[in-house]
Amino acid sequence: MTAVLTRRPGLSRITSRSAGAPLHTLCLAFVALVVLSALLVPWLAPYDPNAVDLTRALAGTTADHPLGADAAGRDTLSRLLHGARASLLGPLGVVAFSTLLGVAVGMAAAWRGGWLDSVLSRSTELVFAFPGMLLAIIVISVYGEGLLAPVIALAVAYLPYVSRLTRSLVLAERTRPYVSAYQVQGHSPYAICVRHILPNIAPVVLAQATINFGYALMDLAGLSFLGLGVPPLTPDWGRMVFDGQTAVQHGYPLSAVLPCVLIVLTVVAFNVVGERWADRVARRTP
Repeated sequence: MTAVLTRRPGLSRITSRSAGAPLHTLCLAFVALVVLSALLVPWLAPYDPNAVDLTRALAGTTADHPLGADAAGRDTLSRLLHGARASLLGPLGVVAFSTLLGVAVGMAAAWRGGWLDSVLSRSTELVFAFPGMLLAIIVISVYGEGLLAPVIALAVAYLPYVSRLTRSLVLAERTRPYVSAYQVQGHSPYAICVRHILPNIAPVVLAQATINFGYALMDLAGLSFLGLGVPPLTPDWGRMVFDGQTAVQHGYPLSAVLPCVLIVLTVVAFNVVGERWADRVARRTP
């Protein structure tokens, strides 16, 4: 089985060694909790995340505001809950675009071979040489703030990792007897790739997508912290860290520290779940 490619091999090796069953279960439960919070936020958030009340600016924890308020008097708990939706939506778009296009490119390169394989492989290597964050910053500087521009830029940057993984998997599958049997029966290359090869490589590709999701969340949060991601009024964990710098200077760190903690825990949780899934696929594949 071809090893799953990751953007940061060091972190992947660490989580692969340490992701035992209890840790995997804990991380999976945390991921489920974050996703449910993002889906049920209209019913969970006690206040409007953008409701400004300067009378409670930098207020500490109270019964009405258990996590306090930021410099604009906005409830921290409500912004964290609403920020989960915005923080997960962007990485979902990055992973969806990069996985769909990467699978198509990698499958075409592996199946056709020849000049098409050379052109697609060299093109993805060029993208490898260009940092994803730098590409996102350039795109944002041209098209302005918003979620769409960095999502598309990071999807392009993540595409080579998926395409190279898919290419190696498809090359291995092409040597299997069932592929030759379908070719003899007259099945088209499209039908063989989509109906038969794709289901066999899907678990490994999805495991890689899970890992990429965590890294995409971290990249988008970094852009928001730099003030280049979502608009200022959008609740987002990275933007909350950026807005919370004033509160930290005045001795009220919760509005900045809590989103940092959530970003780190979510990235680690997705990485552990993805690595664990990949390990299971590798053990079950002859």
